[in-house]
Amino acid sequence: MCLFIPAIIRGLSLPVSFSLHSELLPTLITYLEAIREALAKALNDDPRVYIYGQDVGFFGGAFKATKGLSQRFPGRVIDSPISEDAMVGSAIGASIQGMRPIIEMQFADFSTVGFNQIVNQAATMFWRTGVACPITIRLPCGGTSGSGPFHSQSLEGIYSQYPGLVVLTPATVEDAYSMLLAAVECDDPVIFCEHKYLYYHLKADGLPNEALPIGKARITRAGRDATVVTYSAMLHECLAAAEELAGEGWEIEVIDLRSVKPLDTDTVLASVARTGRVLAVGEAWPWGGVTAEVLARIASEGFNLLDAPPMRLNAKDTPVPFHPNLWGTHRPTAKTIADALRSLLRL
Repeated sequence: MCLFIPAIIRGLSLPVSFSLHSELLPTLITYLEAIREALAKALNDDPRVYIYGQDVGFFGGAFKATKGLSQRFPGRVIDSPISEDAMVGSAIGASIQGMRPIIEMQFADFSTVGFNQIVNQAATMFWRTGVACPITIRLPCGGTSGSGPFHSQSLEGIYSQYPGLVVLTPATVEDAYSMLLAAVECDDPVIFCEHKYLYYHLKADGLPNEALPIGKARITRAGRDATVVTYSAMLHECLAAAEELAGEGWEIEVIDLRSVKPLDTDTVLASVARTGRVLAVGEAWPWGGVTAEVLARIASEGFNLLDAPPMRLNAKDTPVPFHPNLWGTHRPTAKTIADALRSLLRL
């Protein structure tokens, strides 16, 4: 079973490598297309894999992540009833009989309907019975303009509190592809948090042949003056903020956690040792969660490395607003991150 130490996930080897399934990919591939291609490869390579979710069949899913897959893989991309509880429960049953289900939630928010099955059944299955529960639950997470409070939540912090779950937060096209394949191969239940805003806003030249393992963070931008620790869509806001401060003479190091359970504390502490200052940024609400855990670990394991109090920046402590202007001020942006970094650098 996963022991939640960096770079060690049961059923995966180092480094993670794979061949591409399709030779007809477009020149530029979106984050959403990378997810679709990973789903196709998983279905093609492993007969135990199937996809189950609301409207994932002929309709292709709420965001078209499964578009065309039911025709390519008949009987293995299956429409479910409108019951997230039943979706997860059936996947748990199938997984302990040897299958590797991929469950698509239409929105991360709706996964709370199946919360009991996820945290009390899937997460504990191996520890109670010795039987693996290799299910992947895809959560379209995070906010988009006008989505409002019922379709915009970031629940990675909640699921990370439960032992037995692996929680992934890919921020790039390449990771959306490679980490989804790694999730399907993992023998533990995986919560795969794919950000809706990145579906069409993010593109890459192609898909990778190799990838970092689950549990290993990536230093996306090197720096010496301060460290920013982030994940998912906030990575791109943080990179924009770092670029802005570069014009003022500051070198900001930006770390993409990639997975939040397990959490790569070693990479974070090594960066803080170089810079002496740290800002943790997340789109989720401020109470508890990933940024709180990051700073707690730094304070307890690396307090002597700090030259200034650690800081964090999250969304406002309110339900996610509908109006685009309010939503734009509710979540961290490149501007608010840059302002927070200026405050940190003055300390």
